[in-house]
Amino acid sequence: MTNMGEKAPFASNPFIKTIATNLAQVEDRIQAACRSAGRRREEVAIVAVTKGRSPAEMAGAFRCGLQALGENRIEELEAKRPILEADIAPGRPEWHVIGHVQSRKAERVAASADLIHSVDSVRLAERLERAAATGGRRLPVLLQVNVSGEASKSGFAAQTPADREALLEIIETLRGLPHLDIEGLMTIAPLTPESGLVRDVFRRTRMLLEHIREIFPDREWAVLSMGMSGDFELAIEEGATLIRVGRALFEPLLRRGDTA
Repeated sequence: MTNMGEKAPFASNPFIKTIATNLAQVEDRIQAACRSAGRRREEVAIVAVTKGRSPAEMAGAFRCGLQALGENRIEELEAKRPILEADIAPGRPEWHVIGHVQSRKAERVAASADLIHSVDSVRLAERLERAAATGGRRLPVLLQVNVSGEASKSGFAAQTPADREALLEIIETLRGLPHLDIEGLMTIAPLTPESGLVRDVFRRTRMLLEHIREIFPDREWAVLSMGMSGDFELAIEEGATLIRVGRALFEPLLRRGDTA
């Protein structure tokens, strides 16, 4: 998902310098976490969280090699996509939808996303299936799981043994949707300074994925999306293959309200 490719001159984009500097720091952190966990750097990819960012900022990120861009809201993706893609033509980013998806917007999301991180209900999955079938495509998705039991978090419940058994039954149902490619899991850790609690959420999500892989070996279950700017080292050490990074890439371009 990275490509230090040969786009238009870096000096033409005012955000390049900040993003390139920040990306080098993020890269150092990723490599250190991979060394700590005995993992290869190639096992971890970055999704640049572009919520609230301008198309020019996004173009700067793309030209720094960040090809996967993650948006929370389909409205924002749809508004920025034509502007950005005109700027970076003939390049094209991977569009990831990482925020909660309302079922009534499933058709729009299915038409735009290269990967949806946040499938959190059977109803949404079924609507995405219908939209993908109408569009004649197979749609890659991740199942969002809530292993901490936080009421504020979306996702399929996966805190208790009963929750996990119910989730396996749900997956059995979702496997019958022919236009959805379920590639793995996504989770969001609690917002807390207690790293042990954060690590525990990541560890339990990885163990859940391993269990699902054993039960349903007909799929690879290769993708584990977890970790953001403040905790992605812990996520990598616990097995993340995708980290969602916004703040650490765009400071001092940080806007109030950013959390990724």
